[in-house]
Amino acid sequence: MASSLLLQNGRIIDPANDTDQRGDMLILDGRIAPEGAPVPENVQVVDATGCWIVPGLIDMHVHLREPGEEYKEDIVSGTRAAAAGGFTAVACMPNTRPVNDSLAITRLILARAEQGFARVYPVGAVSKGSRGESLAEFGEMKEAGVVAVSDDGVPVRDSRLMRRALEYAGDFGLPVISHSEELSLAGDGSMNEGAVSTRLGLRGVPTAAEAIMVYREIALAEFTGRPVHIAHVSTAMATELIRSAKARGVAVTAETTPHYFTLTDEAVVGYNTNAKMNPPLRSETDRQAIRRGLADGTFDAVATDHAPHSVLEKEVEFDQAANGIIGLETSVPLSLALVRDGVIEPRRFVELLSTNPARILRVRGGSLAPGSPADVTLIDPELTFDYTPESVVSKSRNSPFLGWSLQGRAVLTLVDGRAMFDLTGRAV
Repeated sequence: MASSLLLQNGRIIDPANDTDQRGDMLILDGRIAPEGAPVPENVQVVDATGCWIVPGLIDMHVHLREPGEEYKEDIVSGTRAAAAGGFTAVACMPNTRPVNDSLAITRLILARAEQGFARVYPVGAVSKGSRGESLAEFGEMKEAGVVAVSDDGVPVRDSRLMRRALEYAGDFGLPVISHSEELSLAGDGSMNEGAVSTRLGLRGVPTAAEAIMVYREIALAEFTGRPVHIAHVSTAMATELIRSAKARGVAVTAETTPHYFTLTDEAVVGYNTNAKMNPPLRSETDRQAIRRGLADGTFDAVATDHAPHSVLEKEVEFDQAANGIIGLETSVPLSLALVRDGVIEPRRFVELLSTNPARILRVRGGSLAPGSPADVTLIDPELTFDYTPESVVSKSRNSPFLGWSLQGRAVLTLVDGRAMFDLTGRAV
């Protein structure tokens, strides 16, 4: 692409710098130029009329499947899907094969990410092998490049080990991301426990299975004085626990995902395995509670929990199917629906998908400050498109949103000023 780029006549939304105004953004040598900087004669102009110019989106919870399950997704294909969804950076969970619990695996991930289309921030395991028996080497992994620790995919069942994880991770400035699930309650449930599960004859997972573990994490964070981040919240009970904890000053942050504020357990009807995930889709009461939590600040971030699976894991009996759906390419339109519905403002959208993830993970980005790397997403909030299997960029196709007509999408994704995805036809 050209050595300089001018995004012209867009709506610049940058909560980190309290900016929401129409204007131009000049990018020079991969960095955001200060206001008033001279525009080079050879500048490549992109007409951003009707679009939002926002800090590059950051997905703080994805599964890239490499190493070990590259037939589902790999780092290059996953970051290509991320760029197509408007994400300039992703944080990848450690439940790979083998688990990312060491310096060597972290380095492997980062080396592979050099050929990718977005920044990759590895998350290391809390426990060795994510077995919940002893802590992984946080210091070694931090040195290699992890930005957080989590046993995502399974909870840390031992409360004493979780306490030590919070204390130890705090010494290294690493957030602890909790997969909050009480396994003895969840049992072998395959969907939300309620009227729909009864009607379908499927074993259910009660909402209390999430809430009980969220309560434990909050109690440990309050006791140790160390922060904890709650992943993929799905229930009204957990939302209220987080809201209450924040009100009394506990260092807790939380994320939810587009499927929890868009769908309910009714999506499972017909035994649709593309609507099977963990935590499961919940009731309409829970969905509305999640939306209120996004509006009032209970939730700090929207993440996708992008979890690719092949037909081998999904085209089977419902209770045998793998949990998880892809989400990188649908997050923007589904989250923009909250703006159209009046649940959140555009500024809040940017906070949830960029500013706050950067703050929680303590990584670069989340800002359009002059001089900062030009990680920028250009979003057309009105553009409609059909989400079809043929249009999916990810290796996998496991999404309950296939066949939907969606509104709003990223049309240009820049990392260090370089176009990683471009629908404008002007930036390459």
